[in-house]
Amino acid sequence: MTMPFDGYGLIQEIDVRLTVELGRKNLPLREILTLGENSLVELDRLTDEPLDIMVNGRLIARGDLVKVGEDRLGVSLTQIVKDYVAD
Repeated sequence: MTMPFDGYGLIQEIDVRLTVELGRKNLPLREILTLGENSLVELDRLTDEPLDIMVNGRLIARGDLVKVGEDRLGVSLTQIVKDYVAD
């Protein structure tokens, strides 16, 4: 895989937190306290909407959920957020 930031040397080795967000939901604490096994929390996204992919909390891309092998999930990047990559 080619990095879009060739020439940055050692900083490419710095660990960052990659987060894939399925969706969000605001709930009052009283509802959160009632959650248990088999509880269902409906998120704010439709099943065919792309997922947000963030690095250290900053949106960098969007993508689709994919199955990898028999028992793993992955994300296929479908869009790089324009503000993240300098022209």
